[in-house]
Amino acid sequence: MSAARRATPVEAAFEDAPPPIALADRYFNRELSWLSFNQRVLEEACNPAHPLLERLRFLSISGNNLDEFFMVRVAGLKGQLVQDVDTRSADGLTVAQQLAAVAERADALMEQQQRVWRDLRADLLSAGIKVLRGIEVQGEIADWLEKHFREQIFPVLTPQALDPAHPFPFIPNKGFTLIFDLKRLSDGEPIRELVMVPSTLKRFIRLPGPDALYVAVDTVIRRFTSVLFPGYEVIGRGAFRLIRDSDIEVEEEAEDLVRYFRSAIKRRRKGRVIRLETEAGLPEALEEVREEISGNDAIFMDTCDFLCISDLEQLVDEDRPDLKFPPFSPRFPERIREHDGDCFAAIRSKDIVVHHPYETFEVVLAFLKQAAADPDVVAIKQTLYRAGKQSAVIRALVDAAEAGKSVTAVVELKARFDEEQNLMWASQLERAGVQVVYGFIDWKTHAKVSMVVRREGEGYRTYCHFGTGNYHPITARIYTDLSFFTADPRAGRDAAQLFNYITGYVEPTGLEMITMSPHGLRDKLAALIDAEIDHAREGRPAAIWAKMNSLVDPIIIEKLYRASAAGVEIDLVVRGICCLRPGVAGLSDNIRVKSVVGRFLEHSRIMCFGNGARLPNKKAKVFISSADWMPRNFDRRVEYMLAIENPTVHAQILDQVMVANLIDNEQSWTLNPDGSYERVSADGKPFNLHRYFMTNPSLSGRGHALHDSASVPKLSLRRGA
Repeated sequence: MSAARRATPVEAAFEDAPPPIALADRYFNRELSWLSFNQRVLEEACNPAHPLLERLRFLSISGNNLDEFFMVRVAGLKGQLVQDVDTRSADGLTVAQQLAAVAERADALMEQQQRVWRDLRADLLSAGIKVLRGIEVQGEIADWLEKHFREQIFPVLTPQALDPAHPFPFIPNKGFTLIFDLKRLSDGEPIRELVMVPSTLKRFIRLPGPDALYVAVDTVIRRFTSVLFPGYEVIGRGAFRLIRDSDIEVEEEAEDLVRYFRSAIKRRRKGRVIRLETEAGLPEALEEVREEISGNDAIFMDTCDFLCISDLEQLVDEDRPDLKFPPFSPRFPERIREHDGDCFAAIRSKDIVVHHPYETFEVVLAFLKQAAADPDVVAIKQTLYRAGKQSAVIRALVDAAEAGKSVTAVVELKARFDEEQNLMWASQLERAGVQVVYGFIDWKTHAKVSMVVRREGEGYRTYCHFGTGNYHPITARIYTDLSFFTADPRAGRDAAQLFNYITGYVEPTGLEMITMSPHGLRDKLAALIDAEIDHAREGRPAAIWAKMNSLVDPIIIEKLYRASAAGVEIDLVVRGICCLRPGVAGLSDNIRVKSVVGRFLEHSRIMCFGNGARLPNKKAKVFISSADWMPRNFDRRVEYMLAIENPTVHAQILDQVMVANLIDNEQSWTLNPDGSYERVSADGKPFNLHRYFMTNPSLSGRGHALHDSASVPKLSLRRGA
């Protein structure tokens, strides 16, 4: 099923009249805003409040993030340029202008990564963790490494001569490659050799013994070129790395989605070269390699001291608990413990909200495992966007199907970089008898919903789980998300319609608790914002609090601008991309935006509307969602937004989770009108929301409302509350 052609978000935002303020002054550029987010991640690598190895982890994350940015976002811009697409960004930039701006900002970011690595390398040395340079590989260390090289590395290396008989080989995405200019000792004949470092080799080798000594595998290869190229002298050498276009676009004429993705995954490995990274000091004799590799398609070329910053994650595995965050064990929800671990009994008695990672993801697995084993459960329906490589969720669904239950799994093949894993899970589920559905061709199913139908008495009861994050046990340990469990019949009926829409294209009607995209989610949000505007115009208090990962959609941004002009107080917690300009006189005077970057990745989506009173309050309208405020989430994805009506859960989400995010002042950044981010100052009264939820009672109804507590700062709430 295909989505109908509609106006672009920028066009739709100004259907009635042109913007009174130029686009460039109304919006931040999406790509540059993302790079600003990665800048904040990198800044955490410089934060002395973090343990040393955690700072190194932030540095590696910034490297991995930047790789994906080029593989997807920059690749998309390059594709538009090649195809002469002239669509401008929300802030009015052409594709070429965006590419130029991104190139400049990304180069500066990479230079900073190199500086941070040099500083951290020195700090690691002071802490007893040393990464050896080539000149330091001497004596007993050299003897051990030569033996290791001959036995463990040499057998998997395949040098390739570069001459007319040996054309330049294909270099895979993120391929790390060494290149050598050699001279034969016997006759002085020159030869050029290329050595691709297999991805099966770890980047760093830890030397045996109590001391934490590491050496990079490429350093070892260069150290023992005499073993690799006997009879040759090294004249010049260097290293390079490629980033290729790795996005997969689904064509409408695809007749078999599974077959299409299996083919597309193979094609992705050979995508257009987007970036070529070369080692600093690459010999001039090897400069011509750049053109050989990149041709006219590579748009960025850079030099750096250490290629592939993301590989530094391997050093974080060093067993030094004193250099890492204190260990943390998530709690199992007390409400379910009180019912002797019976998830259904606990949910039946009252709605439950679980706050990950402070409360364990095991409760979601327990819910599904109990459903699989319960003889009274007749049906399970489950969406799967990302489930991980070792998924207990898949095991539970397989067990349920093998027990004779009706099990339906909506497996999203278009989950970026998880396509291959999801294909594998789909095959395993189908073999077990699960009805596997792949959803729509050009829409992603991004909603996180689980539905269990259980025979009780003379009828059936439906139990539902709505999540703001994926059914992924690994990311659930480091992402902050909400899990909402309910046996409310209205939610059950809505969930059934959501699944019927995905599996049978039956459009939902009369939804009672949820709103869905691509049918009405943006309109619902716009109506909620309009209601706050009406409250403000009538002289009543009006406020909006919202938390999300990205804010990009121009239609919603314009609604927020209008709300600000009407006097609505708006506080937004936007972790990543934010295209809205806050605090601009005459445009967004009453809008404040902050970003939280810390130990955990803020991932939950929460929306709160004052409903005629100051926030927080008991009659506020509170929602959780799977969707960020982006055009793709509103127009090209199946998402949900769920109204939270249970008073206890309402207070837990609004008075605790949202307030904690707003008053955090230890890992928060304020977005300024010019697009810069400024770290929030604790001003003598620090509050760290991650630490608070790790050390305080769970969202069980027993915890105090943060805004009423004398132990936390209130100044952050003064304007919005």
